Amino acid sequence: MQTRLADFIRGTAAGNDAEAILRKCVHCGFCTATCPTYQLLGDELDSPRGRIYLIKQALEGARVTARTRLHLDRCLTCRSCETTCPSGVQYGRLVDIGRKVVETLTRRSLPDRLVRAGLAFVLPRTALFGALLALGRLLRPMLPSFLRDKVPARIEPAGARPAARHPRRIVALAGCVQPALAPAVNAAAARVLDRVGISLVEAPGAGCCGALRFHLNDQDAGRADMRALIDHWWPLVERDEADGIVITASGCGATVEEYARILEHDPDYRHKAARISLLARDLSEVIAAESPALERLLGERRAKRAPLRVAFQSPCSLQHGLKIRGVVEDLLVKSGHELTTVPDAHLCCGSAGVYSILQSDLSMQLRARKLAALAGDSPQVIATANVGCLAHLQAGTATPVRHWIQLLDDALRE
Repeated sequence: MQTRLADFIRGTAAGNDAEAILRKCVHCGFCTATCPTYQLLGDELDSPRGRIYLIKQALEGARVTARTRLHLDRCLTCRSCETTCPSGVQYGRLVDIGRKVVETLTRRSLPDRLVRAGLAFVLPRTALFGALLALGRLLRPMLPSFLRDKVPARIEPAGARPAARHPRRIVALAGCVQPALAPAVNAAAARVLDRVGISLVEAPGAGCCGALRFHLNDQDAGRADMRALIDHWWPLVERDEADGIVITASGCGATVEEYARILEHDPDYRHKAARISLLARDLSEVIAAESPALERLLGERRAKRAPLRVAFQSPCSLQHGLKIRGVVEDLLVKSGHELTTVPDAHLCCGSAGVYSILQSDLSMQLRARKLAALAGDSPQVIATANVGCLAHLQAGTATPVRHWIQLLDDALRE
């Protein structure tokens, strides 16, 4: 695709990136077949191809309106289009550039600005979010339906966590909302890894990965969160006190994997960011690497447990962002569970960070579609790999929704 970038962005790092990405796009339209919002709305401008056209216009200096911004806001950044694209267009990177430009050229309404500012202030602050969540749970029966949907009726307790006793140590990301929304996830990961001879530790103060504020179009604040996380991890890395970094929420993992790119022009952090990106792995990759020990342990317990029918919801950040497919499913089968068939497994559940708050109507439609697909074979439990998907799906179904590591932990305890 030919481009003529405007003076305000021509020759900049973002402009060079955008131009290279735009030139790869041949407007074939393959992406429209796998775009969740295009399937719902049928509007070309709510497809990757249409949004690429809007971004191209903005970067070339065309007039940008609130309508332009709306079409970009409606994008889930699920990156399903990247999986589909035969030309390798890095749509996720392009939409980040386009959103920042459009954000600076338009002005949101006061209510919209207040909601976004509130989310950007509360969600990355673990203690504040936890306190507000606890209050919300107390007041849940009195909350309006749209807020009640965001407050879980039940939060599974973490349970006992093993002490760090093995020479092999991996540092985990605690996250910002996960300690309050799903404390059982990292605890289950610690127990499973302990059984295969790995201690899971956390760096004090290491919280938000930066994705929340970055994708709220406050990219400078998002980068600041990324630098802060690197600073908390770096002493462990520098002293060689960790064999790696494990991420139990695939949404965070997809962001940490991109630190090297996002901070590549930061002279103080680019080398550290590149090292962190290399060290970081999704939990499924870490567990799969321990398959021999894991299979031995599971074999000892297989006769004592009844298999569950499990529907696995592969988060977009896992299958499209991290490009990890089939690994979790294989681990669940090795655990003795029966996987159900999930139609259109490539489509987003509608969570997408704060999308379920900012684009509630679209999010609810996508959740209903996803839950219908997951329920088709009558599973006893729904498994996922991301805290946002877990909370979002659980709010719409009576079927238990759990992180897959919790099912593996249960299998090893029986």
